[in-house]
Amino acid sequence: MATRKSKPRRRFVVRNSGIHGKGVFATTRIPSGTRLIEYKGERLTEAQTDKRYAKDDNPHTFLFALDDGMVIDATSGGNSARWINHSCAPNCEAVDDEDRIYIETLRAIRPGEELCYDYRIELEERHTPELKRLYQCRCGARRCKGTILNVKKKKKKS
Repeated sequence: MATRKSKPRRRFVVRNSGIHGKGVFATTRIPSGTRLIEYKGERLTEAQTDKRYAKDDNPHTFLFALDDGMVIDATSGGNSARWINHSCAPNCEAVDDEDRIYIETLRAIRPGEELCYDYRIELEERHTPELKRLYQCRCGARRCKGTILNVKKKKKKS
């Protein structure tokens, strides 16, 4: 009698999230330090991104800025990583490995737990109350910052 190899169980699934729309949830225990998935999508320059989204009032796109000035746009060619939500108390982090972004666990993840990382969105302009509302955080963490924007560092007076 031939034995059938079982399909490896997926470590996570995309489903509705209480944080924001869809989210990514663990289906099994995932150890700390596990590289889960690459953040995939079309690679654009900042100028191409600005042109594409010039009239878009919704900042919640699937864009991931890289250090080299390029941007990954997961609306085109993206994968499940685009559904991983922001949290002020993340259990994952985004890691840049030779201009490729991977999502890795910061600690062990329990089955059913939503995967989240801190988006650390940086904007040059002043973080006004209106801008903070536009980039509101809904993570529900005990020490939620209230925004998915990265905290601006105060400039030293010279």
